[in-house]
Amino acid sequence: MTTATPQAPLRVLAINPGATSTKVGVFEGETPLLKKSVEHSTADLAKFPRVADQYNYRFELVEAALRDAGVALDSLDAVVGRGGLMNPVPGGVYEVNDAMVEDLRKAEHGEHPSNLGALLAREFARKAEVRAFIVDPVATDEMEPVARISGLAGLDRTGFHHALNHRAVAKKVAREMGKRYEDLDLVVAHLGTGITVAAHRHGKSVDVCDARSEGPFSMDRAGGLPAYSLMNLCYSGKYTHKEMRELLIARGGMFSYLDTKDLRQVERMAQEGHEQAALLIDALAYQVAKEIGAQATVLEGHVDRIILTGGMANSALLVEKISRRVAFIAPLALVPGEEELEALSAGVQRVLRGEETEKIYR
Repeated sequence: MTTATPQAPLRVLAINPGATSTKVGVFEGETPLLKKSVEHSTADLAKFPRVADQYNYRFELVEAALRDAGVALDSLDAVVGRGGLMNPVPGGVYEVNDAMVEDLRKAEHGEHPSNLGALLAREFARKAEVRAFIVDPVATDEMEPVARISGLAGLDRTGFHHALNHRAVAKKVAREMGKRYEDLDLVVAHLGTGITVAAHRHGKSVDVCDARSEGPFSMDRAGGLPAYSLMNLCYSGKYTHKEMRELLIARGGMFSYLDTKDLRQVERMAQEGHEQAALLIDALAYQVAKEIGAQATVLEGHVDRIILTGGMANSALLVEKISRRVAFIAPLALVPGEEELEALSAGVQRVLRGEETEKIYR
């Protein structure tokens, strides 16, 4: 009788460029050999007019993290980066190709730090002489036709969201329930720099609020705004196009009211009797809960779990206020923070082991 030889664990470098940090991980199988988050101040990034201009800066940070950890490039089996804003695609694992790189460099779908993920992954993979991938990019869009209708012809809704973390935490909760993600109906709320809430039906995110233009406000994003008043503001002559964009996605939300992007500071202000701070925390919870309720109607009320994730899910106060409004819909699962590096590596490992087939980006 012969026994199968177990596969040697595969070593994967994962790179996740975000709005305020670059996260780097090296995994051997499921074992993390390196997990590091390099924080970026506003001043660090202000010198770069476009996100693409940050490429060399972030590349050198990743290179230094690997060097400090003693990880040699020739020890890698693959490299994976966070996927950015490109043509809408179904979720899954994609090998980085020329078409993807070109679209991310042009940034026709928007400027976002995640656009650098595939570019960085490809260069490190080239140096290591291995393949480069992305997993469940921000551009993941599986919305149903009825969900795309906006109310104005030619202006369709899109499904861009924190797909990587949405799916990672959804699969984690499913495992804890003894179920498969593909067999469940879930509402997932990612409470991060941007807030996205999605209805997940049997393994697909069938409706999503796009954090750039819809849904709850966050610490520096305005979220969904009254359209008529917003139109008047845009044509008031007070702001250029660039200033208006910054107002909506970098200087909006909580920051526009209290001049801070730190929820912990807002909570301290509220505890010290600051009435507006207390009201804004209530409003944030209110808007998140309202969007969760809306997504529950997409699933026709059949919701196996509501999942709260992202950095702001570490706030017991915010979670309690949201929970109070949505607990009648379904049980709540809390997965604070994010597991994006692990999810990036796991997706590539499935492809390298032959358990999943990579997709081709066009």
